[in-house]
Amino acid sequence: MDHVHGNYDIALVVFSYLVAVVASYTVLDLVGRISTSVGRFRWLWLLFGAAGMAMGVWSMHFIGMLAFSLHVPVAYDLITVVESYIAILAGSFLSLIVVGRERLEVRHLLGGGLLLAAGIVAMHYWGMEAMQINISYDPYYVALSVVIAIGAAITAFWLSFYFRKGKDSGKMWKKLASGFIMGAAVVGMHYTGMFAAEFYLGDKFNSTAGIILDQKRLAYFIACGTLLTLGLSILGIFISNRFASKESEIQAGFTWYKSLFDNNQDGIIAVDLEYRITGFNPAMAELLGLNGDLPLNRSIDEILHYIAEEEQEHTRESLQRSFSGELQNYETAIVRRNGERVELHGINVPVVVDGRVVGSYIIARDITDEKRYKNMIRHQAYHDELTGLPNRRMFNQLLTEKIESKTERFAVMVIDIDRFKMINDSLGHLYGDQFLQEMSRRIQDCIAGMNVTAARMGGDEFTLLCDGAYSYRDLSKMVERIIRAISYPYRLKDNDFYVTASIGIALYPGDGSDAVQLLKNADTAMYEVKKNGKNGYRFYSSDLNNKLQDRIELEAHLRKALAANEFFLHYQPQVRAANNELIGVEALVRWQHPSRGVISPGVFIPIAEETGIIYELGTWVLREACRQMKEWHMAGGPRIPISVNLSSQQFHQANLGAHIHSILEETGLEPQYLELEITESMMMDPAVSNSILSELSEYGIRLSLDDFGTGYSSLSYLKLLPVQKLKIDRSFIRDITENPNDKAIVATIVSMAKHLNMDVIAEGIETKEQLDILMDNDCQKIQGYYYSKPLPAKELEALFFASREKE
Repeated sequence: MDHVHGNYDIALVVFSYLVAVVASYTVLDLVGRISTSVGRFRWLWLLFGAAGMAMGVWSMHFIGMLAFSLHVPVAYDLITVVESYIAILAGSFLSLIVVGRERLEVRHLLGGGLLLAAGIVAMHYWGMEAMQINISYDPYYVALSVVIAIGAAITAFWLSFYFRKGKDSGKMWKKLASGFIMGAAVVGMHYTGMFAAEFYLGDKFNSTAGIILDQKRLAYFIACGTLLTLGLSILGIFISNRFASKESEIQAGFTWYKSLFDNNQDGIIAVDLEYRITGFNPAMAELLGLNGDLPLNRSIDEILHYIAEEEQEHTRESLQRSFSGELQNYETAIVRRNGERVELHGINVPVVVDGRVVGSYIIARDITDEKRYKNMIRHQAYHDELTGLPNRRMFNQLLTEKIESKTERFAVMVIDIDRFKMINDSLGHLYGDQFLQEMSRRIQDCIAGMNVTAARMGGDEFTLLCDGAYSYRDLSKMVERIIRAISYPYRLKDNDFYVTASIGIALYPGDGSDAVQLLKNADTAMYEVKKNGKNGYRFYSSDLNNKLQDRIELEAHLRKALAANEFFLHYQPQVRAANNELIGVEALVRWQHPSRGVISPGVFIPIAEETGIIYELGTWVLREACRQMKEWHMAGGPRIPISVNLSSQQFHQANLGAHIHSILEETGLEPQYLELEITESMMMDPAVSNSILSELSEYGIRLSLDDFGTGYSSLSYLKLLPVQKLKIDRSFIRDITENPNDKAIVATIVSMAKHLNMDVIAEGIETKEQLDILMDNDCQKIQGYYYSKPLPAKELEALFFASREKE
């Protein structure tokens, strides 16, 4: 066997290495590109990648073979050369299918590496067979070349997967360095395989098949062509990556937009200039109540017919304005297929492309609940929460609008409920609220069908705004109707309660040209009604203003009167008629005004009650009365009780019993010599009243029911209360000699008191005839002018105590 030895062209060896490096770099880029491609583009990239990879590896191999020259000319079988290229092409294609995926697992890496290594090994040793010379191989070096091929292939694919992750700015240089390493591995495999070969002359060398190639020229030509091809491949990949990056950004932007469009809670419709619907998100379908039948590419009119009829015109106008480039904000409403009305807030956003409006986005948000809440808040701001009537703010607004409208004439009425505070204090706010609700219903019933607005100004005060079409007579009839309706009994807490109304009326423009003056004058008329016995109405007149000013002055001075010691007490004797014995006295407060002289309690007590001064005044009266009676006792006067009236406010004040007990301890008067006079109106809530009265009774204080028979409350609870005395009101005594009904009432009261083991006393006795009738009915205890008017302490002592001492 004639062995043939050869040598290498170093320049071609270097060229082969460069080709291997470029091929390796190309592989690193190709695998990453294939992994991000889908569909038919993936298969195109697989074919392109396999061809480029095969070209690089095959060119390196062929140049490496041409770099080796023997001492004898060697021909090449071109068919075998082509077949060797097909081997590497097949290995490249199959391996890229395995590893060209987004997520690379170990089994994919090993499988792809083995397929590529098989293609490289097959290409190398099949390409060696193209040489028309006999070749034998060293098995050890052949195995080593196979191991190098497998290692190079697996490393190449792993690096390609590694480098496509992240966005490292130095990734290109790392990839290039990896290309040099992989190129060395691929070249190492080739030259290891070449080293394993031994050439010798034989039958194959003598064959005439094949052609002899110009090794250097062909090698340089293939190297340059391959480098150019691979360079173009790299450039193509680079350009493709740039386009892919741009496309990826566009796709990401579209995905974000699509997500915003589809998942937006607001309904969105995209409309072009031809009024065609080009987009429709799920929120809009839900808003309109559509079930999947979205009107895409159809006219917007299919949606506009859902708009409430009264909203259609301005909704369409808003859309047209948006086509001219104006952003539109508006409110509208739709009516769903099921008839449900939905309030919407709409925004029309012009779509501008290249400076030209091409359509509009219609964005709609359901504001039904929001609008309902706003309306509810607005209603609450202008209406009374308890009765639902307009409140003070709304009434003043309506009154101002009425004046500004230059209406020739209209009326303002102020209604105040007499004795409401008594109900509220005795029964509590819950029942007081029920009472006011019933009150407002009665007032509204009385003005139903009339052009009259009722309002609650606060507390128990109501107002009416009446149209100017009504005459004095019409207004009077309406007011009388209201007074009558209010006077009917109210069923509260299993008892009937009675109240009355005081109504003042002011007319525009005669009684005031502005809202403040009209209400003030109506109030003045109402207070005049209260002053004259309540339960009535009055039109304002100019003389009432003078009375009001007088009242205001009295109120201002009343606040200072207590500190100025202007109050004093008179005492009216209570006598047993059978023997003219003094059995008690009643303390009555008087006011010594510095300029007006003595003012009657009937004038200043109502003012004190309304202003709250009654608490301080009542305490002073109690203390002074107890002090005076103790002084009389200490001076040897008769051991008789002193009676003091309690107002409703005093009766319901906190810790009343302890407060009175402290006054008794302060003055030294024994409790049994203090008699508190209360009225029937304080007894409206027997549970509360009984608790207060029982506490007072436990202290030893005597209790008397004043003005008995004038109230409207039930008598059924009287036997349950710890009251020791009934006081017959003077209204029954005044006409007792002429009115048989009064005589019968007095006889009934006296009889009832006897059966309940109560004392009974009559007040207001002025004549002998009145006294005789009372004595005939066994009423022995008397108080009135017949015996004595209220006297100062000294005069009382002179008239009654002195005569007693003489006896």
